[in-house]
Amino acid sequence: MRNVQIVLFDGFDLLDAIAPYEVFCAAGASAGGTLNVEFVTAEGARAVASGTNGLKIEAGGRLDPERGGIILVPGASGDVEGDGPDSVPAILGRAMNTELTGLMSRAIGQKDTVVATVCGGSLLLAMGGLLEGRRAVTHHLGMKVLGATGAVPVPARVVDDGSLVTGGGVTSGLDVALYLVERELGPRIAHAVEQLFEYERRGTVWRESGAAPTAREVPGADGAERDAARLGGGKAPSSAFDGIWETTIATPIGKLPVQFRFYTEEGKLRGWASNGEEEVPLADLEIRDHVLTWSQRVTKPMRLNLKFEAAIDGDRMTGIAKAGVLPASKVTGARVR
Repeated sequence: MRNVQIVLFDGFDLLDAIAPYEVFCAAGASAGGTLNVEFVTAEGARAVASGTNGLKIEAGGRLDPERGGIILVPGASGDVEGDGPDSVPAILGRAMNTELTGLMSRAIGQKDTVVATVCGGSLLLAMGGLLEGRRAVTHHLGMKVLGATGAVPVPARVVDDGSLVTGGGVTSGLDVALYLVERELGPRIAHAVEQLFEYERRGTVWRESGAAPTAREVPGADGAERDAARLGGGKAPSSAFDGIWETTIATPIGKLPVQFRFYTEEGKLRGWASNGEEEVPLADLEIRDHVLTWSQRVTKPMRLNLKFEAAIDGDRMTGIAKAGVLPASKVTGARVR
């Protein structure tokens, strides 16, 4: 008997969860009851409100990360614009800050477990730092955010990265589940489910196998020329930003205090950011039209590569931090020395 656990959380997308559930149940019936399919949560048995008009689904138990089999994480249903409490990023952020992230971290480390995601489910795991270096896909609106978390975005309908199988937009839940049925139970069972549903799996499943396509050279400056242009030809364009700045980044799911330190060394502008005991170097610093831009890796309140833009008025700083299509976070602060 193989186990399939479909994880629910408050605000989950109905189709992301229900479509795979039906596929796995039909596959189990076609294979003589070889699949045990259930809805679970990080907290245990409870009614879980979806993000679609609050429709509730009953979860029968708690996610067991060491049971083996397939664990599928759906995405969220909510506002795709803005940063309100009902926005998709806010819903995913709340789910990430539950016990789910720790349980999924344990599940990903199990040799006999396949972790699957549909739509924003990959973002939920990636924001918790669980997909760094892993090839994955999500809804097309979230691909830049997925890359900002350290995952490797692949623009395919379904991406097979071994023990991790991810699907794109909402309807890809059918394709993820059918592919896993074929991979785990064989093509005849998958074909029987396709006939029953009158649906044929869409797209080529991306895997890192076979011949790789030839890379095309992108016209433009070479690496050295680009680096020189980015850094102002090796000269710091201004020292107005030099100093130590105490700032606050107001993200959709919480405020983050960060200290920035900018300085000029060997004619180049450099910088560091610190939050508690964590200190990271800033990258791609550039001043253009009195606006400083840089990129920075953050791990709180979620793991992202943020792009910053900031301007100063004397000893006051204002700006934004952004990752992909996530709502921009406001940055405010003051120079302390």
